[in-house]
Amino acid sequence: MDTLCIDIGGSGLKAIVLDAQGQPLGERVRVETPRPATPAAVMHALAGLIAPLAAFDRVSVGFPGVVVDGTTHSAPNLHPEWAGFPLAATLAEHTGKPVRAANDAGVQGLGVIEGRGVELVLTLGTGMGFALFSGGHYVPNIEMAHHISRGRRTYEERIGNAARERVGNKRWRRRVSRVIAQLEPVFNYRVLYLGGGNARHLAAAALPDNARVVANVAGLLGGLRLWD
Repeated sequence: MDTLCIDIGGSGLKAIVLDAQGQPLGERVRVETPRPATPAAVMHALAGLIAPLAAFDRVSVGFPGVVVDGTTHSAPNLHPEWAGFPLAATLAEHTGKPVRAANDAGVQGLGVIEGRGVELVLTLGTGMGFALFSGGHYVPNIEMAHHISRGRRTYEERIGNAARERVGNKRWRRRVSRVIAQLEPVFNYRVLYLGGGNARHLAAAALPDNARVVANVAGLLGGLRLWD
């Protein structure tokens, strides 16, 4: 079974086709996320993105918000119209293939976790993604990004991309370190995985020993495991 893996992000839409062993059947493709990022605009952009790709048998999609049974319930960095949008059913209608959809941090975690103990995934991009795994099992839709971190600011307001651009990489890295220090005694994870487009701005030597920076492509590769 060949799988079309899609990653819907606040700044970019990405896709790749993987074979049953997880090997790419062509290059990864990317386009900018349209603005305003309504469901109609994003679906139109995805249609053009995937048109030249290799044939596939099924679809996996990671989405930056709460996803329940293939329906999106929130998308803070996209558009309010995503509330209650049947993402999986709409993509299935457009592609003629079965579709599974989940939170994007959860999908990225499926691409990197070892499946032992408590593992935590933070994705640093337009916003902050969060995924918790226990014994290899995903605990879905914990929206830690919108929980208060310090003062009246949420985690996302402190370490999302808007904050990074405003305060600069040096101060942003310190903020990320403080967020990690807040989360560690709450979740007592064995491993912390740091992904997303802004993970490249982190200084690996300054991270805790149990933290690992992972490639952003994991957000696509995890789509294969979404069918396990």
